[in-house]
Amino acid sequence: MTPADAGALSVLEAALTPLGFDCHRLPFALNDSPRVENLYARFGKSGRNFCFAGHTDVVPHGNKDHWRVDPYDAAVIDGELIGRGAADMKGAIGAFAAAASRFLAKRKSRLDGSISLLITGDEEGPSVNGTKPVLGWLKERGETLDACIVGEPTNPERLGQMIKIGRRGSMSGWLTVKGVQGHSAYPHLADNPVHRLVGILNRLIAEPLDKGSEHFQPSTLQIVSVDVGNPATNVIPAEARAVFNIRFNDRHSSASIEHWLRAVCTGSGANYELRIHVSGESFLTPPGPLSDLIARAVARETGLTPELSTTGGTSDARFIKDFCPVAEFGLAGSTMHKVDERVPVQDLETLTRIYEGVLEGYFPAP
Repeated sequence: MTPADAGALSVLEAALTPLGFDCHRLPFALNDSPRVENLYARFGKSGRNFCFAGHTDVVPHGNKDHWRVDPYDAAVIDGELIGRGAADMKGAIGAFAAAASRFLAKRKSRLDGSISLLITGDEEGPSVNGTKPVLGWLKERGETLDACIVGEPTNPERLGQMIKIGRRGSMSGWLTVKGVQGHSAYPHLADNPVHRLVGILNRLIAEPLDKGSEHFQPSTLQIVSVDVGNPATNVIPAEARAVFNIRFNDRHSSASIEHWLRAVCTGSGANYELRIHVSGESFLTPPGPLSDLIARAVARETGLTPELSTTGGTSDARFIKDFCPVAEFGLAGSTMHKVDERVPVQDLETLTRIYEGVLEGYFPAP
């Protein structure tokens, strides 16, 4: 589980090296965070560089007794590959490696361009020592990416349903309101921080942040925790705390939302502290050549016209979008992070053909 590699990148490197990929293992341990192994592999040294990005780290398995198989010993049962990471997203990494192998077998001597894989072990974790520093390493080397597909499990239920062309931004806030402790029978001798905190929270959720935009759903603010830690019923506490998360669309920036949050808190008259963490800004790769390329390959193999969406949480595409156009397409995500995470073996074969079709479309035969 994240960030342990457990040999996953070595397996991938062993598959790519015989194909002619130049592989670089890139460990990072920034900001006193756990060391993370990453891999950047590139075939070709010139021309347009088409990148596949993904992650080999996985979330915890939960209770092993609830799994039909050992979560880390992949098993095929009734035509489905079962194991932690099968859908999110080792299956897609394997599919792209197979697609690259098939494509290069046909075009190796006549490929005018480069194919690369940027694979991290720090996507399910804090995302400090993964894709972002690898991109910095590429920049220092003068390497560029011209287009990128991220293999996240984008499809809600069936392969071919959805391509992600953007993501909402994500901001978390930790709000502490300070008061004066006292006896609940003598409130005039105290200052109840719970009342002030509830007032602030009510103002934050009283009105929608927006009504959405052309490509995005409305932004949301969810209060996820309210804590006092007070075991007594007759004591007004000295502090009250709340935690909230905001998923915001392209009508906002993290700076504009933080300005609004602090204005609301200050306007309440409360003595407060507010700590903010932004894991990513909202972004959009407008519908165009990259999404069209993927959609054509999807339609050819599945018969479906995929929806162009910006729903869901964050992904490492939020870092890659500063370097090149990026879109996400992978397996169905209905079992990701669940017990018995699984994917039909047939979907792995279909996804491989889709990725092969994307490469053929990006590098048309001479």
